[in-house]
Amino acid sequence: MADKKFNVKLCVLLPIVLIVTIFLWAVPTSFYGIDALTATQQRVIALFAFAALMWIFEIIPNWTTSLLVIVLSLLTVSDKGLGFLCKPEAGQLVPYKSLMASFADPVVMLFLGGFVLAIVAEKYGLDLVLAKTLLKFFGKKSRFVLLGFLIVISIFSMFMSNTATAAMMLGFLAPVLSALPADDKGRIGLALSIPVAANLGGIGTPIGTPPNATAVRFLEDAGNAVSFGAWSVRMIPYVIIMILFAWVVLQFFFPFKSPTIELKLPENTRKKDWKTIVVWIVFFGTILLWVTEAIHKINSNVVALIPLGVLTALGIFTKEDIKEINWSVLWLVAGGFALGTALQGTGLAKTLIEAIPFGSMSVVLVLVLAGFICYFLSNFISNSATAALLIPILIVVAEGMADPAAANNAQFLAFGGTRAMISFIAVCASIAMLFPISTPPNAIAASTGLVETKDMAKVGIIIGVVGFVLGFFWLTKIFPFAAA
Repeated sequence: MADKKFNVKLCVLLPIVLIVTIFLWAVPTSFYGIDALTATQQRVIALFAFAALMWIFEIIPNWTTSLLVIVLSLLTVSDKGLGFLCKPEAGQLVPYKSLMASFADPVVMLFLGGFVLAIVAEKYGLDLVLAKTLLKFFGKKSRFVLLGFLIVISIFSMFMSNTATAAMMLGFLAPVLSALPADDKGRIGLALSIPVAANLGGIGTPIGTPPNATAVRFLEDAGNAVSFGAWSVRMIPYVIIMILFAWVVLQFFFPFKSPTIELKLPENTRKKDWKTIVVWIVFFGTILLWVTEAIHKINSNVVALIPLGVLTALGIFTKEDIKEINWSVLWLVAGGFALGTALQGTGLAKTLIEAIPFGSMSVVLVLVLAGFICYFLSNFISNSATAALLIPILIVVAEGMADPAAANNAQFLAFGGTRAMISFIAVCASIAMLFPISTPPNAIAASTGLVETKDMAKVGIIIGVVGFVLGFFWLTKIFPFAAA
């Protein structure tokens, strides 16, 4: 079955992608109906189509598609690309250093710092100690144990990979599940608490999930920078509301038969030493620096490198630990940044703003439609890939509406402006959790054998709809960023 699926991708889907890409690349620029379109801008459109189709069909791993996008951009639209293509008469060229810098973009460094903290937290048992300590607060009553799992998982997901958090908490969940009768529906609710809390919790901070980092990066490029603290102070309350709502939903659909659960969590056998103390200090010190950026003025991207510098210098984070970093996620995000750089660097963004009447569109329609497309795609492909694809395009749309001369400018600003729009898109990417394929935490929950797809979809659609509506009003009316 795996071979058959692979052959379909290779023999059917790949030719389709190549035909579409070549067609968009080769047709006369007049085909697009945009008078000012240049050859380099047309190539960027073709690259966007290539990335979108490759990410949707997953013909090759998503991170390898991102690498291909960067390489193709360097060869075809950069000032150091192929000589017969990258000529001045072809249109504005992108500095090759700007494209290569995608690999070391400040937001990539922010994520790198988050990965380092997560790795040392697991290595030195900090995650186990925190989880056990936090879960003890919720006692033995079944419904509060469920709430405990939701809260603890969501907190960890704000600072660790959602996938790593889900995998870790599955280990904690196993002894809890074994304490419940086989016919207790509450077991399903507990299993579903893993993906629900991991997906929602990641919304809380810029490093919680790649879509957040992508949003923060493009907002900064557009002159609408959002600090770590500014993001967190708005998003964490949203997460709290959604976690409490999810708690009610899970209890409604999967009520506990047993009123109490005896928690038997694994012990932390690691011996405490000076390294453990340093890890605790660095972990919480980094978080403190992130949330107090407005006071000390050190950019959160710079703060992210502090734990890497300190922990490597002290021999706590070693060359073996470097192998544990999720480089595929970093490269996937970098590919999205390269697309955005090409969009801006070739002047395509400006050309689209001038050619397409974004300034006269209904702001509500644009926000809702863009959010729905992001939500829909994220249920079927990586939310990181969805954000990397859509956010560079939507930044262009936002800039069109942010123009003071635009007819809908006043309405756009009343709805929170660019910051509201792009942060809402990031939220829409994270609330997509209908199927086991939607996110790695969903797949981990499905691996327990307790969760059927219909149960996951039932809970996912309710949380998705409520999260979508709440996210829209939360970021545009209730608690918006300063309009820009």
